[in-house]
Amino acid sequence: MPLELWVVFYLLSYLPNVMVTKYITSVPHGGLGRALTGLETLPASLIINMVLTYAFIWLSGWHRDAHAVDFGGARIPVPTRYTLLSGMGTALILFTVPLSFTFQGVSIPFIQLLMRGDILVIAPLVDFMFGRRVRWWSWTALAMVLLALVITLTDRGGLNLPPIAIVTVVLYTLGYFIRLAVMTKIAKSGDPASVRRYFVEEKMIALPMSVVALGLLSASGIGGQSDELAWGFVRIWSDPAIWSLAFIGFTLTIISVISIIILLDPRENAYCVPLERAASLVAGVGGSVLLATLFGLRAPRPAELVGAGILIAAIVLLSVAPRIATSAMRARAETN
Repeated sequence: MPLELWVVFYLLSYLPNVMVTKYITSVPHGGLGRALTGLETLPASLIINMVLTYAFIWLSGWHRDAHAVDFGGARIPVPTRYTLLSGMGTALILFTVPLSFTFQGVSIPFIQLLMRGDILVIAPLVDFMFGRRVRWWSWTALAMVLLALVITLTDRGGLNLPPIAIVTVVLYTLGYFIRLAVMTKIAKSGDPASVRRYFVEEKMIALPMSVVALGLLSASGIGGQSDELAWGFVRIWSDPAIWSLAFIGFTLTIISVISIIILLDPRENAYCVPLERAASLVAGVGGSVLLATLFGLRAPRPAELVGAGILIAAIVLLSVAPRIATSAMRARAETN
């Protein structure tokens, strides 16, 4: 199946996830008299995501491609040192992405532009580290992303982010750098078995660690959120909001499977990463517009919509330019 079609499925899975996450953290909760915070919603959604992902790994048979050890007659998947490292990076991503949708006074398009822009900058750097060629269209898409960031930051007069949002962006960027480096070294081969192997070994580490990382972040006291973790881990299970969080966890599971297929495509990171990241940004902008239209939540600023439009153009470029180049090469070969 063409990579761009996977990107469409990714977008369609991400859109409802963004909308539900932002809605339940923006609309007052009946029992609390205020909207739920990120630390109240994340524990349950990540735990549900972990259970569903492990179920998928087992029922799909993907675990058969992973490295394993025999324990009491059972075959137990185990990570290598590289997938263990990648799992640690992915754990940072798993809890920072949903958390980024929950900051009060920070729009989804802006925080996504900031986080996606950082990743699109490091993608070609990782390619250089491993001697992979970066094509002209990837450089052009990167320049477009930087332009979108400049426009949005200028409109806001700078970052103007709460401390917990800054920590989230830093941890997200670090996690993605680790993950891309490991992917490029061991898994971007085009072999479907390597995709399944990488997914299983990474997720068996990343999912439980993401819950632990969330607990450590909350315990640090950054942002002054002290009592929310206990509510998120304990009380949420008997609250009606658990159904919304179950939906978030379910869509996160689908997103994670499609994401690994896109990112482990054998083409350069500077091609695959912009496709995956920009699609998530489009989902964020689309979700913000729909929430503003249907439920009266804050609408994206014009500059944020301009930035998103530039990234949509980057997606189109990354989809069309390689096909034009391939057709031109074939035409030259036939002429010669």
